[in-house]
Amino acid sequence: MSKKTIAKILPFVIFIGVVSVYVASCSIASMHDNGKVAADARSPFAPPRVTGKIDSKDITESSGIAASKCQPGVFWTHNDSDDDAYIFAINEKGDDLGTWHVQNSENLDWEDIAEFRDTSGKCFIYIGEIGDNQIQRPVHAIYRVAEPNVSDKTAGTKIKDALTTEPAEQLKFSYSDHNSNAETLMVHPTTGDIYVLTKRFDGPSGIYKIKPNFGSDSVTTAEKLGELAVPNVPNGYLTGGDIAPDGKHAVVCDYTSAYELALPANSANFDDIWKQSPVTINRGQLQQGEAVGYTNDGNSLILTSEKKHSPVVMIERQK
Repeated sequence: MSKKTIAKILPFVIFIGVVSVYVASCSIASMHDNGKVAADARSPFAPPRVTGKIDSKDITESSGIAASKCQPGVFWTHNDSDDDAYIFAINEKGDDLGTWHVQNSENLDWEDIAEFRDTSGKCFIYIGEIGDNQIQRPVHAIYRVAEPNVSDKTAGTKIKDALTTEPAEQLKFSYSDHNSNAETLMVHPTTGDIYVLTKRFDGPSGIYKIKPNFGSDSVTTAEKLGELAVPNVPNGYLTGGDIAPDGKHAVVCDYTSAYELALPANSANFDDIWKQSPVTINRGQLQQGEAVGYTNDGNSLILTSEKKHSPVVMIERQK
């Protein structure tokens, strides 16, 4: 286990230890015996199924996952900060579809990935340089890069012979209130608005909205919209998320569970989604869940985990 991974999970482990001592003679009603939050009876998703394992040995900490909106069946992932600026393409079986070095970018602490298709039909990958375990960095970055084409010729390429993306554009941002650590990056499929949800050990996650301002040297201020508490302990320790292609659903995860929020039927303002209660989803068995995303049709979730050869988990929405 890397020093970076230990630093990330140590507060969680300590907290669980303290809680365990405190409730030694009791039980936590909302959790199973293994510490996972029980799936909500309202969950619209079928039980999870493992569809494969990540094949590439270069993917050691799949910290984010995003479905291509231009190439069906292609998913993009990346490693955490123990790696250089690489993105990897896989399918739902975990097959290695290629490796690319992202030009004009740096991986200090990449934590999540998202995808956006503009009105011309061009697809872009967004990478969140948003991690800050020590909460000392006043400025963070989001990279936007044109999605590379995946083909039989790119399959199996490794870091040592990685392909190269187009130069990435950078958006610099700071939080409107205080420095924060975050691992959740989302992009709205129609407005292009960016959402960053913080990872907190001592309270609910902070929800921040950023207007896209790529290519500028100025630092954009992330507007705080509110807070999100999930039904877990801690309740704001979020590690990944995504917005559905319909723009009416959002999913987030922590180390043990996943949660979905739905926009009220009578609302056209996406930001109302953060006022709703999240529904807990049965996520299956993953060692350290840090990545969740919707498939490009929005009918399923895909999840991966840190550690080499992570399982790929698919969860289908029940009709």
